[in-house]
Amino acid sequence: MEFFKKFHPSYWMPELASAHGHQIDNLIVWIHILMYVLFIGWSIYFIIALIKFRQSKNPKADHIGAKTHVSTYLEIGVAMFEAVLLIGFSIPFWANVVNAVPSGDDVLKIDVIGEQFAWNFHYTGPDGKFGRKDIKFVVPGVNGLGIDPDDPNGKDDIFTVNELVVPIDQTIVMNVSAKDVIHSFFLPQMRVKQDAIPGMVAPLSFKAIKTGKWDIACAQLCGSGHYGMKGEYSVVTAEEYQAWMQNKINEASGVGGDDEF
Repeated sequence: MEFFKKFHPSYWMPELASAHGHQIDNLIVWIHILMYVLFIGWSIYFIIALIKFRQSKNPKADHIGAKTHVSTYLEIGVAMFEAVLLIGFSIPFWANVVNAVPSGDDVLKIDVIGEQFAWNFHYTGPDGKFGRKDIKFVVPGVNGLGIDPDDPNGKDDIFTVNELVVPIDQTIVMNVSAKDVIHSFFLPQMRVKQDAIPGMVAPLSFKAIKTGKWDIACAQLCGSGHYGMKGEYSVVTAEEYQAWMQNKINEASGVGGDDEF
């Protein structure tokens, strides 16, 4: 039994910490099972062909070849299995998890903006509304995300760099974009990855089911500093998240606070 556990994603994949992650892992398992079957089957066929059609037994070439339709049936079977994986698993999963972006008052929305070579995170403040962003307001080191200074919705917004904190058991929707070149926002433990493309905003969603602290990765070569484009994200309890958010609000208002996370 211990031997077979090594073939399950939980043994060799990153820690699973999202509600939908098991669907992705199961799909990966089925794809690998298909690959194992194909590898073993074609290896057996290759060995049989080497022995049966060796030169010493067949000094004269046979241009007619096989007279059975076994290979045809095998090819049809493999195609049907792949169709089941695509139509029965992949497309429904994509429709339910990727295309159906959650909405509602209980959804926590966070903007993610990639740049060479950092991840910027934009949270709404107590009013629950994002401030308007426009490239003409960008001032490096002062207003890196281009928040409209005259928009009242942005007065209480919270910004972090390479630091993401989300509460457990709450649906998170992240709107991913980029300021300069293509990046790729990757949270391995949440089983989510989304290309960050300049001029586009692409959503991704997940619900964390386990607390912890992990690394944020950029999964797209984005320049000479790509290797260092990483941050840290934490999944905390609802109480800890509220405390963290209040601390950030106090920092932004000049009250001060402590860096607990």
